[in-house]
Amino acid sequence: MTQASALKYEVVEGWEQLPGGYQHRDVAGVAVDAENRVFLICRGDHPIIIYDEKGKFLGSWGQGEFTYRTHGITVGPDNMLYCTDDGNHTVRKFTPEGKLLMTLGTMNTPSDTGYDGKDSINIPRPGGPFNRPTNLAVGPNGDLYVSDGYGNCRVHRFSPSGELKQSWGTSGKGPGQFHLPHGIAVAADGRVFVCDRESDRIQIFSPDGEYLTEWADTQRPTHIVFDAQGRAYVSELWWHKGQTSQRHGPIAEARYGRVSVYDREGRVLTRWGSDEACAPGSFVAPHGIAVDARGDIYVSEVTWTFAVSRGLAPAGCHTFQKFALRS
Repeated sequence: MTQASALKYEVVEGWEQLPGGYQHRDVAGVAVDAENRVFLICRGDHPIIIYDEKGKFLGSWGQGEFTYRTHGITVGPDNMLYCTDDGNHTVRKFTPEGKLLMTLGTMNTPSDTGYDGKDSINIPRPGGPFNRPTNLAVGPNGDLYVSDGYGNCRVHRFSPSGELKQSWGTSGKGPGQFHLPHGIAVAADGRVFVCDRESDRIQIFSPDGEYLTEWADTQRPTHIVFDAQGRAYVSELWWHKGQTSQRHGPIAEARYGRVSVYDREGRVLTRWGSDEACAPGSFVAPHGIAVDARGDIYVSEVTWTFAVSRGLAPAGCHTFQKFALRS
C-alpha cells in the first residue's frame, strides 16, 4: 500500500463484526448516514447490513426484496436510503429501517436501448429510465441524478418526488458520451460528476447536463463521493491483462485496484493499492466508497463476481474494508 501525501490512511483490520451465519461474497456499495451508521448493500441473503461507527452489527433487512445484482446505496440529506438494483431496473428509496417510500423505474422492466445483455460498452441507442442502473446522487436542491450504465448510456435527473426532468448521454468517447456510466456524485456547487468506467475518466457536468470538463487521471472509476471540504474519493477497478480500455486500448500489464483522493480541481492528494490484491489495505475489486464525518474511508468490493469466480483470487479475499485517517 503506497501513499505519498500528507493524507495518510491505515486499514482497520477486524472493524466489521459480522455475525455468525452471515457472509457477503460481494459488497456492491457502502454509505454512511448522519448518525455515523454504516450501511452495506450486498449480493446475498442479507442485502442491507448495518453497523455502528465502531463496527458493531446493528441489524439487516431486505431479504427477498432485491436481486443478486444490487449495485449502489446512497444516503440522502433526509437520512433516507436510495438503493440501486440493476437486476430489477429500479432505484428505491427506503427508511433506514427498510420501509419502502418511493420507486424510480418500473420493476423488472428495462427500457428499450437495444442492449443484448452482454455488451455494456456499445449501447445501440439511449433510452429512458432504466436499463440496469448503477448509482444515484442527490443534488443541493434535492434533485436526484441516476447513472444508468450497464444496459444504457445515460444520466437521468428526477425531481425530489421522482418526476423525470431530464436525461442526457449517448454511447461513445466524446464529451457527454459514456461507455458504462457507473458511479455518480454531486458537488456542493451542483456540478455532477460521472464515473465513465470503461473510458477511464470522470466527466463533469453542470446541474442541467452541460459538459464542463473531465478528469483523466483515473483508472476504471466505479464510484465517487465528496466530503465536507470538497475532496473527492474515488474507487477504481482492476484492469486485467488482456482487457481493453476505451481510452488506452489493450491492457498489456495488469493495473490493480486502488483508491484515489482528489482536491477540488482534480489533483491527486493520495492514492493507494498494490499487486498484492488480497493483502489488507489493497484491493481486489473496489466498487463502492464512502467517507464519514471524521474523514475515515469505507471501501466495498465485488470480490466474488470480479475475481474469485474467474480464478483470479482465493475465496477468502476481503470484500469490505475501513481505512482510518491518520494525518
